[in-house]
Amino acid sequence: MKVNNSLLFAVPTLIWGSTFFAIKFQIGEVEPIWSVSFRFVLAGIFLLAYCKITGTKLQFTLHQHLRIFLQGILLFGFNYWLVYLAELELTSGLVAVAFSGVIFLNILFGTIFLGRKSEKKVYLGAVVGFIGTALLFYQDLVGIDVDQLPIASLIICFSSVIIASLGNITSAANQMVNIPVIQANAFGMLYGGVLMGLIGFLSATPIAFVTTAEYIGSLLYLTIFGSIIAFGGYLTLIGKIGPDKAAYVLVAIPVIAIGLSVLFENFQLTYLAGIGMVFILFGNYIVLKK
Repeated sequence: MKVNNSLLFAVPTLIWGSTFFAIKFQIGEVEPIWSVSFRFVLAGIFLLAYCKITGTKLQFTLHQHLRIFLQGILLFGFNYWLVYLAELELTSGLVAVAFSGVIFLNILFGTIFLGRKSEKKVYLGAVVGFIGTALLFYQDLVGIDVDQLPIASLIICFSSVIIASLGNITSAANQMVNIPVIQANAFGMLYGGVLMGLIGFLSATPIAFVTTAEYIGSLLYLTIFGSIIAFGGYLTLIGKIGPDKAAYVLVAIPVIAIGLSVLFENFQLTYLAGIGMVFILFGNYIVLKK
């Protein structure tokens, strides 16, 4: 079934723009590595069950499984574990600005590993979007005491951005050798989640599971919508239009997040934040217009 590129762009943008609400309930009593493990093991099991029920092919060679494993540990393992850790000490604004840099890394890594040449409009749109993200979170950024910034958390944050980009490129490479997105996500999420659990166990990280409605509800939302549906759309989009253009999903997410904060959290939208939104949307137009 063919799906319109606009829908593939809109769905993960809208979902990931709302997941910051859900992630709040995942951080606290449960260590980040275990929340990540629970989320992606559950997502992998759900997707494998879907494949089994629908008769979708699940037989792959060892070489293909190794490629899927690499995608899994990058996108559904270390990437999320590190960003959860970074958000324990860094403001969401700083993390959002850092992740808007994925589009530049996707351009760079796409050239190095895939031999892709990005169009000039992608470079222009990336710069416009990055400026827009910085304006959107200007209040967060201007209040940062540079001398008090936790260097370790900054390193963790930027490492997560690099790993996320490499995961994007790995998915694009896997699709180029005809590994389907759904099956790659099913096994990849399971691999990533199991590896995080193994690291948590070997590092003696205290394991906990909170049985509150908030924790379980947010876990299910992040599993079904934030993982299965959003990643399905985003990675399919990467295969169709390339990791450079598709990465604009990550730049556009803060617009949705701020919009929801205005609606539900009485967030006061400043004129700079408004200008930032306009920049991001204009950059979006530049990158994705035909």
